[in-house]
Amino acid sequence: MIRYPDGREYKNSQTKKTYNKKGSEANRGMNLEDDINASNEWYRDQDVCVITKRPTPINIVKVDYSKGARITDAYFEKQSTTDYNGVYKGRYIDFEAKNTKSRTSFPFANIELHQIEHLERVLRHGGIAFFIIEFELKDEVYLIDAKYIIERYRNGPKKSLSYEEIKEKGILVERSYNPRLKYMDAVEKIYFSE
Repeated sequence: MIRYPDGREYKNSQTKKTYNKKGSEANRGMNLEDDINASNEWYRDQDVCVITKRPTPINIVKVDYSKGARITDAYFEKQSTTDYNGVYKGRYIDFEAKNTKSRTSFPFANIELHQIEHLERVLRHGGIAFFIIEFELKDEVYLIDAKYIIERYRNGPKKSLSYEEIKEKGILVERSYNPRLKYMDAVEKIYFSE
């Protein structure tokens, strides 16, 4: 069992190799992270880009060796930075994936300060930084540039971004058979079309 430093149990969905399974309405409610992971696998297999999920550092406390080496107790060592990073067309990419059950806004409470600070460093060094935000109840996913979210997070009048604002400033990410989320189309449009 893995625990947070405050003792709460950490639960994680298992990522499966499913990018080639037939998409259907029944699969639409799948976890955003699973969709991104499957998309990244497809992008890698097609040699489009190399984007990987960044592992969260853990400190192992107890291991059960009776059935192989199985971690039975651990805790997160420190805060992670963002969810994903990699390379596309020679440029470093770093992004955070978030979802919300709200129909009207994305609350900044979903973003940790250390994630904002990390993305600011990425931008200072010329990398590409963005957020992928899913509105679960609307079944819509948007890619929005980190510069905009950072500015609003630090200086905005509200502690959230409205759905309309994200729709206006971001790009709707198309869902498809392969890849599940065509977020690299949005990356291409925002960062490489000139």
